[in-house]
Amino acid sequence: MRLLFLGDLVGRSGRNAAIEALPNLRKRYGLDFVIVNAENAAGGFGITESILVDLLDAGADAVTLGNHAFDQRDALVFIERHPQLLRPLNFPRGTPGRGAGIFESKTTGQNVLVINAQGRVFMPELDCPFRAIDNEVTTCQLKRDCDAIFIDFHAEATSEKQALGHFLDGRVSTVVGTHTHVPTADERVLAKGTAYMSDVGMCGVYNSVLGMKAAEPVNRFLTRINSERFEPETGAATICGLAVEINDQTGLAVTTNALRLGGDLEPTEPLFWVE
Repeated sequence: MRLLFLGDLVGRSGRNAAIEALPNLRKRYGLDFVIVNAENAAGGFGITESILVDLLDAGADAVTLGNHAFDQRDALVFIERHPQLLRPLNFPRGTPGRGAGIFESKTTGQNVLVINAQGRVFMPELDCPFRAIDNEVTTCQLKRDCDAIFIDFHAEATSEKQALGHFLDGRVSTVVGTHTHVPTADERVLAKGTAYMSDVGMCGVYNSVLGMKAAEPVNRFLTRINSERFEPETGAATICGLAVEINDQTGLAVTTNALRLGGDLEPTEPLFWVE
């Protein structure tokens, strides 16, 4: 199975770049399954239903969120209408939506369990993500109940992300970190076969502060005063993601590579998929 994950879409530039690229990416790499984190897609804060539909129409099979999941208040309602949209699993009981779902690959018919969870270090306090994910992957086990398991761990601390990777190594196909909007250089397959990357980075404009126009973040660091709202930067966006080749017999990763296209960052792509 060929799986591609795209990191946090930030604002109009990030989401448009991803939506425009997805059909070509699916064709170029022969993708079987695509997941997109879109928690910053609507002006940098949350997601709207129309953006979700555009992403699904462009080729996303599942869309994950994070701490900005419900910044657009309508999301509390429309998330119930769209099983492909996942908010963090460890939100309190009774929170609208779901944190995990099983989805069928349109090309292979294989079932993929996608889990979205949020960290607790330097983040709003939620239920334990380790125990919440452990319960899901124990109930729906790799190769017994599904063909692949993908985790989007929306967290601040790399230590928490690395710990989750080792905690799940050999039991899931992929653990990928989101939230910090900066791609790390540690993508690899762990010892027991789980693809891992501490942070995939964002789909957005990197000549910015985490995708936002730099003036207001700089002002807040200098003065400790909030003068204006954060606004997403516009311009040429870099698409950042992680490509994972998954063994059909074991459900574990064979190889993995970062994807970076366009914008300001040095480009890289999964050449193992390019003939």
